Amino acid sequence: MNFSKLSIIASILFISILTGCTGSSNTNTNTTTNAVNSNANVNANKPANGGLTTSTPPKEETINQADTITPVYKAYCAAMEKKDEAAIRKIYSQDTLKSFEADMKADGIKTLVEFLSTDKVTTKLCEVRNEQIQGDTAIAEIRAEGYPNGIKVKFIRENGEWKMTNQSPAFDDVKKTGTNPAK
Repeated sequence: MNFSKLSIIASILFISILTGCTGSSNTNTNTTTNAVNSNANVNANKPANGGLTTSTPPKEETINQADTITPVYKAYCAAMEKKDEAAIRKIYSQDTLKSFEADMKADGIKTLVEFLSTDKVTTKLCEVRNEQIQGDTAIAEIRAEGYPNGIKVKFIRENGEWKMTNQSPAFDDVKKTGTNPAK
């Protein structure tokens, strides 16, 4: 599965969370006997949008600049921009490449460059931040033109080198909740 599919799933999850939020109307029920004060205060505390409040989740703070993972992702962006199949294959983990090849075969796609083209990755927007490394696994937030708001991606150390995977904690969470068997 490529990153555009992951970003779509993450976007759907985000939208469903937002649509579940509702605001409450806040009206002033002040019953002042003075007619002038009463008329002035009727809508004083009511929001201009009719009482609906909107909430956007706070943007995640940048904790670090992902010094370990940044070179891997920058190499990926450069390889995608050059359409360098061999360089792209060096960046991904072996399990991810096997997964891509199975998906490519099923979709009738001949090259990895073509398969990943919907990710819209170039060096124009190629950023990494907030890496969290635990042993031979890392999670970092990556940004590209195809996912400008960022998406967290799993990286693994394979034969002493960091490799990118097609796994995302956001996608894994959606997958877990969607596959829970009924008891």
